[in-house]
Amino acid sequence: MNKTALYNKHLSLGAKMVPFAGFEMPVQYSGLTEEHFAVREKVGIFDVSHMGQFFVEGKGAKDLLQRVTSNNVEALQDGKAQYSCLPNENGGIVDDLIVYKINDEKYFVVVNASNIQKDWEHINQFNQYEAKLTNVSDEMSLIAIQGPKALETLQKLTEVNLSDIPYYHFTIGAVSGVSEVIISNTGYTGSGGFEIYLKNEVAEKLWDDITKAGEEFGLIPCGLGARDTLRLEKGFCLYGNDIDDTTSPIEAGLGWITKFDKDFVSKEIFEKQKAEGVGRKLVAFEMLEKAIPRHDYPVVDTEGNVIGKVTSGTMSPMKKVGIGLAYVDQPLFKLGSEIFIQIRNKNIPAKVVKLPFV
Repeated sequence: MNKTALYNKHLSLGAKMVPFAGFEMPVQYSGLTEEHFAVREKVGIFDVSHMGQFFVEGKGAKDLLQRVTSNNVEALQDGKAQYSCLPNENGGIVDDLIVYKINDEKYFVVVNASNIQKDWEHINQFNQYEAKLTNVSDEMSLIAIQGPKALETLQKLTEVNLSDIPYYHFTIGAVSGVSEVIISNTGYTGSGGFEIYLKNEVAEKLWDDITKAGEEFGLIPCGLGARDTLRLEKGFCLYGNDIDDTTSPIEAGLGWITKFDKDFVSKEIFEKQKAEGVGRKLVAFEMLEKAIPRHDYPVVDTEGNVIGKVTSGTMSPMKKVGIGLAYVDQPLFKLGSEIFIQIRNKNIPAKVVKLPFV
């Protein structure tokens, strides 16, 4: 198992460690519910250093990224970030990712931990543009400071005016005396905040300094458990659950990151799906009775016919009801449709709802 630069820090904080995407990662510290509410109401700190990072540089950098990603890289100005995906040649998704534009000839790409090697090989196979790719995943740490008090916490440690960084923008500056930190107004919790990218050797120092700076706001360390419930309440896709090599961005409700004003992998497949419609869609649902939906539970109609399956599910800490995402066949993927989740041979009613849940 790989370990992040903060592994010993998690052990010293009494984190419960679990294997995740090839890494030993903290799933929780004080408890999932407490960590969830800290991020929704105050501020939490996460180690997300298992994520992968590549630099894509040179005159052909933009052309390569235009070819392999679904979103339009042309729309990026310096200091702007873009959520996107890497389509495969069969209309599925290799991974979802964030593309950061540093300048016309330098981009920073952040990918999922479980897909680092797969993404690296996929992007490289299309590199006839002579772009220079560097995999810095093993050298960099990623700390997420999330919640309504994240800005005030981090602002104590930097002269960069964080209020000047809009959502999905970033800057490179000093944090707590450490230079060349990528400070990004992004996150996977839906509660606002920042993600900072830095060298492994300064990870512990910054973790400690941020923790101290956030003390007065009630900052606590948070694990992957709370990260999952937080992202699900906002309806953010998780690769390997809600999107994978067999799901298209159109089916997954990611048409907004699929731009047809450029040429890219599987463009024709997605254009056809957009024009003709798809047979199944990723939908959000809420349970109508007390029950917790889980990954892979069957979705059935009133007659008990299987019409889909749950991709993500949990008990929402905020709403106190079971919530989930599921691929559902038409016509029951429409808003307001009644569907049933099969839980231990019982068909429990649920309703297709609009995202986000909270």
